[in-house]
Amino acid sequence: MATRLGFVGIIIENRITSAELVNSLISQYAEGIIARTGVPYKEKDVSVITLVVDMSTDQIGTLTGKLGNIPGVSVKSGLSKK
Repeated sequence: MATRLGFVGIIIENRITSAELVNSLISQYAEGIIARTGVPYKEKDVSVITLVVDMSTDQIGTLTGKLGNIPGVSVKSGLSKK
């Protein structure tokens, strides 16, 4: 299966209730994650996570869809053309 390089940007609007679900889901896709950065912004009870991924478009779509279904989580992704 062909893979593509890309990124997934995740904003968690309520760290206390959603972060554990997000981290659990991300760990299920660890094989295709090249890098992960996370910044908690405690003053606003928000966290921002950026993933650099090398996955098939189906895997990226499934991951972002599942993340987007978690209450209080916003997700955007971008893919290389190759």
